[in-house]
Amino acid sequence: MMHGEILIFSLFAPVLAGLAACCLPLSSRAALRASAAAAGLECAVVAAVFVLKGHASRIFACANNLFIDSLSLYHIGLVSLVFFMSAVYSVGYFSDDIDRGAFGPRRARRYTLLWNSFFTILIAVLCSNNMGILWICLEATTLVSALLILSDGRPASIEAMWKYLLLCSVGIAFAFVGTLLLSVAARAASFPPGESLLWTSLADRAGLLDGRIMCAAFVFALVGFGTKAGLAPMHSWLPDAHSQAPTPVSAVFSGVMLNCALYCIMRYLPLCESAMGWRLRAHAMLVLLGLLSIIVAAIFIPSQKNIKRLLAYHSVEHMGIIALGLGIGGLGTLAALYHTFNHTMSKTLAFFSAGRLGRQYKTYDMTRITGAIASNSLWGTAFFVSILALIGVAPFSVFMSEFMLVKASLDAGKFVALAVFFFGSIVVFVSALRHAIDVSMGTKCPDVPPPRRSLPDVALVAVCVGALILFGLFMPRWFYALLGDASSIVEGARILPPLSGGLFR
Repeated sequence: MMHGEILIFSLFAPVLAGLAACCLPLSSRAALRASAAAAGLECAVVAAVFVLKGHASRIFACANNLFIDSLSLYHIGLVSLVFFMSAVYSVGYFSDDIDRGAFGPRRARRYTLLWNSFFTILIAVLCSNNMGILWICLEATTLVSALLILSDGRPASIEAMWKYLLLCSVGIAFAFVGTLLLSVAARAASFPPGESLLWTSLADRAGLLDGRIMCAAFVFALVGFGTKAGLAPMHSWLPDAHSQAPTPVSAVFSGVMLNCALYCIMRYLPLCESAMGWRLRAHAMLVLLGLLSIIVAAIFIPSQKNIKRLLAYHSVEHMGIIALGLGIGGLGTLAALYHTFNHTMSKTLAFFSAGRLGRQYKTYDMTRITGAIASNSLWGTAFFVSILALIGVAPFSVFMSEFMLVKASLDAGKFVALAVFFFGSIVVFVSALRHAIDVSMGTKCPDVPPPRRSLPDVALVAVCVGALILFGLFMPRWFYALLGDASSIVEGARILPPLSGGLFR
């Protein structure tokens, strides 16, 4: 037990150190670099925990209120990686503001304090075994991240912040009702008071839960957490928040915060599916919202002018794809978790590129951003590559996860869902490719200042592009096994097909 508690507490040590560094009288650049160092240390700790965890299926701490398993550790790894890359990116992104005096030490300390608080709370969400604590931590992310949207202090940012705060708070209220109903179902099944909200206890005896109460709990949880995940039709906060937040914040929002909200839904899914007499109903709800999100994205992406709003609607689409995979189940769940990684890497690269191009061109209006590759070969090329990855062009790994989703749909006989997915994907493919070509390969603007390039910029692009290609052509055994273990937790049964050569080795 002590060994498990040390492992779990070690996950919080780097982020808490980052919070402590915010209290030091550091310069703006030093404060940003301290946050990057804390996030980098967190990545190292996650890797160490993954190795030391070994074959243990669950590790507990704090009277079983905290725990990690393969599903939570997978998401913690993604959160840590994106926060590290975004923190490194922040140093260069705010460089011009620091030189102009617009991002002074006081503002930098406030920003990094919110940044590291957001990081810490997301780790707490993913380590929560108590569903009540999970809800509290996710609500706390809403409050902290709302202030991050407000970092620029512009009127449009204030409006986006209030819209985000209002809609996500309403959603979290729905999730609170779902949590209460979950507790009611557990009490009705004579669970001990101290275990009525512990996910591991509920999952081990989910067959005892009342199916009608659990179905109602899942509906409220799906609407509540689905609002935070940006699923349609509860997505209306997302384009404004993504377009008005500083680019590193937008990358974290899209890259990991949406995933964490879907993670909460994943925790409810096996509980509802195992409850008496309600098999497949929760899956059907996820398929419906997933398809609706894909169609909404297909409707709005063609008409977008703002480059960050374009990427926001891509987030709606890809959250819909992940929800669709979870709804199909089986191999679809494996594809959904695989797609989670792929979307995280491609969207992080896309926002990094859009942010740098927007700073260079002094606008995020795509009608005024042309010839990006000629003006900035690194970030212009990175933007074009990221869009190709997002729309599922081979050999990028998004293509492979979507291919797995298609196979899962055919195996499950979900032909109507597959037809809707194909229709939405084709519309998005054509529209996004047109936007990418116009931005990247149009006529070079003569009055655009020369780019500022640094070694960290090159490294960020190389890591993202390399990961998208590597995991599209070759999947390491450890990663495949981790996906299989995480998928089996969501499904409540072992669904990992054997490795038999081909692309998965």
